[in-house]
Amino acid sequence: MVTARRLGLFGGTFDPPHLGHVAALRAAARSGRFDRLVVTVAGDPYLKGPDVLAADVRLAMAHAAFDELDLVEVSDLELRRSGPSYTVDTVRELLEDAEAVDLIVGADLATQLDSWHGGEELRALVVVGIVPRPGSTIDALPHWRSYLIPMEPVDLSSTYVRELDPAAEDLRDFLPERVIPLFEHARG
Repeated sequence: MVTARRLGLFGGTFDPPHLGHVAALRAAARSGRFDRLVVTVAGDPYLKGPDVLAADVRLAMAHAAFDELDLVEVSDLELRRSGPSYTVDTVRELLEDAEAVDLIVGADLATQLDSWHGGEELRALVVVGIVPRPGSTIDALPHWRSYLIPMEPVDLSSTYVRELDPAAEDLRDFLPERVIPLFEHARG
């Protein structure tokens, strides 16, 4: 990982990474707040169910989706740790080489941060960059240092993409071109 003064951390399951994720990373890069944006793929996403694609497949899809975006570095940091993937552990590790880490989350997840593992410590360690989501009016979090990342909300989720009928939908409307063959192969 490249040492940087200010990092943006964008973590997730990425099952699969979609065009909404790409839009969020592009908006974060345009904000001028970051030296580097680190995308971490959850190795053992403790908040997700058992049907998540294998971590190596999700990492390969993340590389396909994000490697060519400005400022973005896809990291296997969480995959190298055993046990559940906790954001607070990732932030601690990133702060060994960075002066500051902003946690970038969708507005739909922002209100759940207090319930995350190590939420109180996480609140002390990060500033939260909130990505707007359709239907959400949140632009700041009580008791957290936070700000809104300016962008048009994207109405798309990985759950929606996974539930598409593969024969009836054109995945190019939802996924980066390089992700499509990996996703199609993984879901059979």
